[in-house]
Amino acid sequence: MVPKPLVICLTPVRNEAWILDVFLKCTSLWADRIIIADQQSTDGSREIASRYPKVILIDNLSSDYNEVARQKILLTEARKIKGKRLLITLDADELFTSSYSKTNEWQQMLDASEGSVFGFRWINLCPGFKKCWITDGYFPWAYMDDGAEHVGLEMHSSRVPIKDWAKIVPMQQIKVLHYQYTDWARMESKHRYYQCLERIKYPHKHAIEIFRMYHHMYAIPEEKKIVSREEWFRAYEKKCIPVRSLPVGGGEHFWFDQEVMQKIEAQGASYFRRESIWDVDWCEKARKSKCVQSEQFKDPRSFIDKLVQAYLKETLKILHTRLVKILDLLVRTFLWRQ
Repeated sequence: MVPKPLVICLTPVRNEAWILDVFLKCTSLWADRIIIADQQSTDGSREIASRYPKVILIDNLSSDYNEVARQKILLTEARKIKGKRLLITLDADELFTSSYSKTNEWQQMLDASEGSVFGFRWINLCPGFKKCWITDGYFPWAYMDDGAEHVGLEMHSSRVPIKDWAKIVPMQQIKVLHYQYTDWARMESKHRYYQCLERIKYPHKHAIEIFRMYHHMYAIPEEKKIVSREEWFRAYEKKCIPVRSLPVGGGEHFWFDQEVMQKIEAQGASYFRRESIWDVDWCEKARKSKCVQSEQFKDPRSFIDKLVQAYLKETLKILHTRLVKILDLLVRTFLWRQ
């Protein structure tokens, strides 16, 4: 008889206290071990994680954002555990739909041969949890470990080793509840930070591409949004896990904004003049943070920069039309040459 694999969840964490308790309650229902790689959290995330008996808490001591490096830390720790291992790589703002255990797909993963990779679709929950939109693609987040080396990128990296993308098994019944958009202000703060990271890590990437990537949620048509289904949450709520009553808001206290200010200070404001981060008064934030040289955070955009960013925002609802593709090309060629 083939032994049942250990199911191990691998999760990177940095200041995820807003959702981590709910994540660990839900994940503890199916995981044998939960490896948390904490990256210097200051919001109580470590203390929350340490309360759960299935958690193995390890340190990510890097101050840099690097997805491939943090996944290697998690994989290395998981591979210290002997035996067959099904590795599932959910972030703290992701939960399996609550009926996962009643599907034949769950058993399919447990019975899989080593090297098998499984892909999932995101259910992007809107604020209030009543509506959502579902991604078209399948993200490879579960992997029956065969010891393969993991390679990837600093951003937009795969979470598991993948030998052949064409052989990823798509999961139709089990989906992943994505909580990023339930707190819209937090998401916007996070995306300002990510846009700065993109500019630093990929300096040749065009600003239009960066803008479109981090504003796609505004382009979701209402007809593509569907009513959230009760079965996605029901089994969790029967166990008194509040998967639809998470705290929302953080105002000026999102840690992402502090990271943006550090990057403006290090690189200079003009370095980020084409990124869509200037809807925030960074000078005011700097003054409240008692920064001596608050003027270094002054909006550096030219009239043309502001004009192009206004155009990008105005065309979000018609993003995928031929007209916008032509206009984007013209802007790249004549107004915002990289």
